[in-house]
Amino acid sequence: MASIYRRLMDALYLACVLIAGTALVLISAVIPWAVFTRYVLNSAASWPEPTAVLLMIAVTFFGGAACYRRRAHMNVSFLVRSLPSIPRMIAQFLAELLVAAMALFMVVYGAKLVEATWYNTIADFPWLPVGVTYLPIPLGGAALLLFVIERLSFGAATLAETATPQFD
Repeated sequence: MASIYRRLMDALYLACVLIAGTALVLISAVIPWAVFTRYVLNSAASWPEPTAVLLMIAVTFFGGAACYRRRAHMNVSFLVRSLPSIPRMIAQFLAELLVAAMALFMVVYGAKLVEATWYNTIADFPWLPVGVTYLPIPLGGAALLLFVIERLSFGAATLAETATPQFD
């Protein structure tokens, strides 16, 4: 069971990295285009800024989930590391529960936000429902929650596992 769940989390991790990485590359293309149209052509395009904002939402929530799994997220562990063994384990467990609570909040209230804004439109993209732009919140929260469950159930994935997922 653990190996199946790990493999599924490897695939989810890879998907999160690909989504966040692709969004970051697209941001890196969109912003220079905005600068070019504004300062070289003297005719600023209206779509690059909202596009970059939408892509940044994907980078934030999918990249954050991937960083959590790889243990590359920002944390302050000086105090926890200085604790004796049992209090350290309790503090780490409580921290994981807080991350799980935050992930659950993202899933529940992110889904409500998606639902509430689904029929609204963005001025620059009238064909795109606003709800679609908020989908990374509940989806990234779900990925984060699954990674927390993995860590609580089977321990943290090793860097070797998250660096090169195996799909044999």
